[in-house]
Amino acid sequence: MEAQHYPGVIHLKKRSLTTTVVIPCYNEVTTIAEVLQRVEDVGIANEILIVDDGSTDGTRAVLASIEAEEHDHVRILYHEHNQGKGAALRTGFAAANSDVIIIQDADFEYDPREYATLLKPLEEGIAKVVYGSRFLGGPRKAMNFWNMVANRSLTLVTNVLYNAILSDMETCYKVFFREVAQDMVLHARGFEFEPEFTAKVLKQGIRIYEVPISYNGREWEEGKKIKWTDAPIALWTLVKYRFVD
Repeated sequence: MEAQHYPGVIHLKKRSLTTTVVIPCYNEVTTIAEVLQRVEDVGIANEILIVDDGSTDGTRAVLASIEAEEHDHVRILYHEHNQGKGAALRTGFAAANSDVIIIQDADFEYDPREYATLLKPLEEGIAKVVYGSRFLGGPRKAMNFWNMVANRSLTLVTNVLYNAILSDMETCYKVFFREVAQDMVLHARGFEFEPEFTAKVLKQGIRIYEVPISYNGREWEEGKKIKWTDAPIALWTLVKYRFVD
């Protein structure tokens, strides 16, 4: 049977895009090898960049064993000293070669099986930047109440300052065309990367597309690194970049 075409319906043709997954990593000795395996199992990444941010817990020995296996599409970059997640991401962005960059944390909070959903709006040409939202109805482990309040509050401030309607500014899953970051001057060294990147995307006039994702938040005793003190830094970052280029 021939495909039917209906008046007024836009038929989107998917683009074939190459993808780099950037994994910032600091003291994740128990998870990094499994996270890499999960990314590889999805079979989407053309390039995987692990940026070790000065780990001291044995992570580097795990990464050395991964390097010894000589994966053609896996590269490991090292910071001599811990500089922060933002600095690790900036290193990864500068080294990426693919059309699209996906940010992946080095723990089990975010599921690489979501990549196809995250990439779809870019492949169909309806977005340049896609965020995976933990607050759009996907399955999730119940997070700490005050973490949720901080996330929602920072997202609200983002929407007010930048005239947006995001539901999850602080999400790890940010997926975007490499050219978006190529021309962006980023200064963040720590967790203030999330508000800085979001602010600079929105100030370019780029509307961020959100898709629901699952979330399996880890506990503090499991190695969760973000602290309450990062919230006021994120708030100041949002305010600062609203008025400063």
